[in-house]
Amino acid sequence: MLKWILTLVIAIFLLGIVTPHLARFIRFGKLPGDLAFRFRGKAYAFPFASVILFSVLLWLVSRII
Repeated sequence: MLKWILTLVIAIFLLGIVTPHLARFIRFGKLPGDLAFRFRGKAYAFPFASVILFSVLLWLVSRII
């Protein structure tokens, strides 16, 4: 149980470091299929394509490991 918690903490830490650098190259939230609009002065974003891309990438990584 302790191994899983430690692995989860390390994975979250690494994702927090890598995500901003990776976002510059993949442009999360600005892919075709991502919706963004403003309504009454607030911005709303629905990154459907980015979520699907993330899911496929995580699935591929889990299959490799």
